[in-house]
Formats: sequence, C-alpha cells, structure tokens
Amino acid sequence: MKLGAIFPILLASWLSGLVFAGAAVHDGQFTPGHVLRVTLAQVPSACEIREDVVVNGTSPGPAIYLPAGARTWVRVYNDIPDQNVTMHWHGLSQRLAPFADGTPAVSQWPIPPGHFFDYEIAPEVGHAGSYFYHSHVGLQALSCTGPLIVEDCESPPYLYDDERILLFQDYFQKTNQEMIQGLESTPFSWTGETRGIILNGRGVSLNQASVQGPSGEAGGFFGSRRLTGFGQVNGNCGSWDGILRDRQIVPPDDCTLPVIDVEPAKTYRFRFIGSTGLSFLSMGFEGHSNLTIVQVDGSEYNVPVTTDHLQLGGGQRFDVVFQTKTAEELRTNGNKTSYFLQFETRDRPELYRGYGVLRYNLDEPVPPAPANPVLTFPADVTNWLEYTFQPLYPSQSRAPSTEEVTRRIILDAVQKIDNTTGRLVWELAHMSWADSVRETPVLVDIYARGQAAVPNYEAALTNHGWDPATKLFPAKLDEVLELVIQNTGSQFAGASGIVETHPFHAHGQHYYDVGSGPGKYDPEANNAKLSSLGYKGIKRDTSMLFRYGTGQVAPGEPAGWRAWRIRMDHPGVWMIHCHILAHMIMGMQSIFVVGDAEQIIAIPLSVSQNYFTYGGSVYGNATHSPDVYHYFDETNKCKGG
Repeated sequence: MKLGAIFPILLASWLSGLVFAGAAVHDGQFTPGHVLRVTLAQVPSACEIREDVVVNGTSPGPAIYLPAGARTWVRVYNDIPDQNVTMHWHGLSQRLAPFADGTPAVSQWPIPPGHFFDYEIAPEVGHAGSYFYHSHVGLQALSCTGPLIVEDCESPPYLYDDERILLFQDYFQKTNQEMIQGLESTPFSWTGETRGIILNGRGVSLNQASVQGPSGEAGGFFGSRRLTGFGQVNGNCGSWDGILRDRQIVPPDDCTLPVIDVEPAKTYRFRFIGSTGLSFLSMGFEGHSNLTIVQVDGSEYNVPVTTDHLQLGGGQRFDVVFQTKTAEELRTNGNKTSYFLQFETRDRPELYRGYGVLRYNLDEPVPPAPANPVLTFPADVTNWLEYTFQPLYPSQSRAPSTEEVTRRIILDAVQKIDNTTGRLVWELAHMSWADSVRETPVLVDIYARGQAAVPNYEAALTNHGWDPATKLFPAKLDEVLELVIQNTGSQFAGASGIVETHPFHAHGQHYYDVGSGPGKYDPEANNAKLSSLGYKGIKRDTSMLFRYGTGQVAPGEPAGWRAWRIRMDHPGVWMIHCHILAHMIMGMQSIFVVGDAEQIIAIPLSVSQNYFTYGGSVYGNATHSPDVYHYFDETNKCKGG
C-alpha cells in the first residue's frame, strides 16, 4: 500500500478529537479485513432453487465481526456481469466515511461489474451491537445480505455464556427482475406475498413440506461464539483483536427446519436480525417465555425488558438474553429436548407460519414442522412494548426534550397514481423519490458543485420540508427535528382506503423514538403522554409505522403515525425510507442533506475527485489498484490509543 504524497487533511472541526486522512493506493501490499464477493447464482432456498444475488456463494453471506473504536476495511467485489452493486452497513453511522454508506444516487456511484470498492468502517466506542449489511440496488437485498456484529470493547453489561445469530429473510419464487418489472409497469403488478420465511439460510416454501433431519451439529446455522471461560473467547480476553473469524452458512441440501443448538443451564445472547424485504413477523419459543430484550437496533443498551414474544420488522434488530432450561427441568418435562421457534407474518393479506427448532441434544434428529401451531400470538401488533425501551445509562442519553425541538416535518405516506406517468407510486411528504431521478449521486454533486447543489432551506419551509428544485430535504447542522411519519388510506382505486404497516429506517442519523398511535398525530397529546410516563427513549434506526383497527379507512384519511426526534449533528447526505423493498422502488424514500456545502465537504477536490465518476479510479479491478482515502489512522480507542 502506497501512501500518497498529499498532505494529511484535518477533517471538519465538528468531529470530537483529531482525525486525519490521507490519500493511498490499495495495491498488492494492502490486505482488507474482510472480503465479500457478490455473484448471481442458482442456489437452494426454502426447499426450492432460486436465482439469487449471493455473498461469498451463500445467502445470507458470512457473519462479519468488527471492533468498536477501530478502523476496518471491507472489500466488496461485484462479480455480476450485468448488474451494479453496493453494500450498505445497516444501522452504522457513516458520518466519518461519507462515500461509504452504500446508497446509489445518494452517497456513492454503485460498483460496476468487474470492479471492487473498499469500504472504510469505523464504529464508535459505545456502538457495539447487532447490525447487518445488504445491497442497496433494486431487490438485491432480498438475498445479498449478512450479519454484522460490532464487538464491545469491554465486557458487555449483561453477561452470557454464548451467543447465536438469527437472521430472517423473505423468499419469493419470482426473480428480482420479474418483480421490478411488475412494480414499474402500467398497469401495476404486485410482487406477490412472501412464499416463505428463511432463518439462517433455511426455510420451507408454501409449496413444500419439511422432513425430519439428521442428528449431529446443524449445518447452516452460524454465529456461535464458543466460550472457554465466562467473558472470554477461546481463552483470550478482548475479542477486538481479531480472534473471531467470519462465519459462513452451509447451503441446505434437504428440506429440514433451521436449528438453534443450545446447552442446558446456559445464558445466551440471541441476536435477532430482520433482513426481510416485506414481512413483519411475530415469533416466540415453545416452552420458553423468558425473552429479555437488552438492546434494540444496536448502539445503546436499554433497561432490560422481558416479553414472551418478539415482533421483528425489516431492518430491525433485537438482542435478547435467553436462559435455557436446566437438565432437571428437561427431565421434568418428559426429557423433551427439542422445542419449536414459531414465526408468523403480520399485517399482510396472507399469513405465512414457519418454524425453527431450539435443540438441546445434538444426538437427537431434527423434527419436521408440527401439524398445528404450538403458540398463539396477539392479532393486534400496535401496542407491543411501545413507550417501553429506556436507556440503561440515562445520564449519557442525548434524547431531545420537547423544548429543544426546532422544527417539525410531517412525512405523509400516500399511495396513489402518478398523474404524469400513470404509474402506481408511494409518496412521502407529497413526493415520490426513486434512484432513477438522479443523474449524479447527491453527495458527489455537492462535492463537485458546492453550495449550488445543496437544497434551498427557505424554499423547503413552505413546501412540506423539501426543496422543489432539488427534491431534497435540507436541515441545518445541530437542528433538532421532530419527524412524524403519517399513515393514510390508499388513494389507489384498486386498494381504496387500504392501510399498510411499514418499517421506517434512517441512515446516518440515529433518532430517538417518541411513540406512535392511531389517527392523526397530535403533538400536544403525545407530549403530555411522554411527560406523564417520564419517558426518555433510546437510540433507534428502524421502527414500525402501524395500521390500526380494520386496516381500512377513507382514501387519504390519516390512519396512524410514528414520531421521531433527531439531532442533526452529522453533516452529510442521508436517506429515510420504508424498508419494504418494493415500496422503496415505488418511491417511498426521502433524502436529507444536513449542513451546508462547507460543513459537508471535508476533503478538498484534489483528493476527492476520484469518487466523482462511475467506475472512477477509487474503484479497483483486475488491472487497476484503487486510489482511496484513509479517513482514520490505526488508533484503537478500545485500547486507549
């Protein structure tokens, strides 16, 4: 690796501490911390075969473990001959590596076929938790995805013996291209409902039936961290030293249920990751009602909350401390050593019910799915643990108070026919936004043209929060926004008044959730509720916008809301969007530009212009080593220097 002769560049003064960057060439001397190769392949999925975009040959791809407080490079190869690729690090703030958020048309040009891109990721100390990575191109995220775990610098506040990752995906029989063509066609053609839910690479399509599986360690499950001593990994303290390797699933070759192997009388950390592209799930374990949630969406630990079941939307993560039964309890229960994990879709026209197996005995074969449900979940999902999660360390919380809010933006979620194109679209705040509306990624445009590319703040104030010239939402640095996502009844004649449930995700800026409710948002009533409860929310990046009641109202009628408060203290360009992938393609996205050009541009033109063109010199290939920028040095904040 050759460091360029360009002088080190001091990044913007809003950063805490001094962070230097410099130009470098990632030649043969450079070794990335992780390598992800994205390909298109016919792979086993839900007991069938599907053409999927896969990572390192499987879907999901390997589980990546990153250290908090230190820099890691992840190299992503696009080995698909006729598609672009990006990789988004879902839930991680990319404010220090602005071209690395993985959003085409927003933060970077996508990776062209036959090229690779080196992503520089540096999670902050205190951002340990469960995340995941996925492509942000089209519907690739249905299969191009994998777990991303940021390790604690020290022992986490909740001790456990071992951990498991449970990553959920949707299965569709149609190809991605078939579904996109239907979504963009006139007349509109829906993707169809999910045909199966996949857990750690295994699942059962509606057309298939599960069979009994063999005994022995379950192939296809990953994420186990075997401990030789409490709080130690392989006998060594300090897992940020790189002793944890990527885990890769084993593709299934039969139609058996996914398995989570555990031992009696152990405490586990279960990392639930919602990588579904459509489905909102309710789930629970047969015979185990002790699910203690200790972290939501990574980043911040919460006061423990115990529940008997979980609700998991696309983009969400819940970390659960789970106590297994003792050997005596298993004997008392008739030596039963396999219990079902049951999961069901919610708020969709068709219900899918699937199963996994919590298994205590490796010598026991994997049972097929039960003939009848083993659990019953509430039909109403709207009140599950609302106004409940509070920070474990309240003195460290920066949750904005009501008095700190400087501006409120209402993002009306509307389904309608676009009068110009005749297509069925989703709008937020009276605007439908798709990647195709941009000729140049927003951040690249700001670097290239400066303030002329930044949205007009005054114009946005009188136009639902966005500048009509750029279709971008401006925010001043250090503003405190209250964002309200307002659900409404469909204005499409084919679904008149129908209301849908949406998982909403924010890039770059973690927000503080301040609640939800039916009908139209009433700020005075919600503020009074927050005050009476003494509620101080935790940092989130994905939460649910529900439908209420029957799920149908008059067309355009307010039908439920979700409210966030965000400190806009990360200059850059960030997306807020529904995480149902089809809805994104239909326009349910918004782009926020935080700060002016001077605050956003932290790198001079002489060392940033390699990002300005599609396939530019920052993208490597078989004959070219990429010219990149090192935003961080080798400092490991976990080790104090």
